[in-house]
Amino acid sequence: MKKILILILSVIYISGCNVLSSFDTFEPVEGKIVSDNKEYTMIIGNFEWVEEDFEANKKSNLDKKGLADEFDTLELEKGTKLKIEIDGSPLSLKINEESEDGSVKSIDIRESEITLPTNEGYYIYEVNAKWNEGNISYVFDVNIK
Repeated sequence: MKKILILILSVIYISGCNVLSSFDTFEPVEGKIVSDNKEYTMIIGNFEWVEEDFEANKKSNLDKKGLADEFDTLELEKGTKLKIEIDGSPLSLKINEESEDGSVKSIDIRESEITLPTNEGYYIYEVNAKWNEGNISYVFDVNIK
């Protein structure tokens, strides 16, 4: 009886390890910002991803401001155009801009580009990308001179 119990527990343990190792090797789709021919990798916030026999999700422990602290703040000029590059051609992109006073507004994206405000200040951007397999949020911040 003990041998059977040990065998069953061993099989359960090994099965559990295989599931965890699949999750550990999952790499979410990377997103970048391009300005003046320089690329900057955005910080990944939350994501959900489901494929045939695989599922992964992550809820970040940090809020948007905490994630922005992980990004090396860009120092850019008023009205600068930024190109958003995300691998895997997402079906949709939504971008929110948060200003220093905490107000949030949706930003238009045209041909994978956004235009920064003409007002000086500090801004946090959240990019939400959606695919058939799931969605990923990215964060970056900009100090406009």
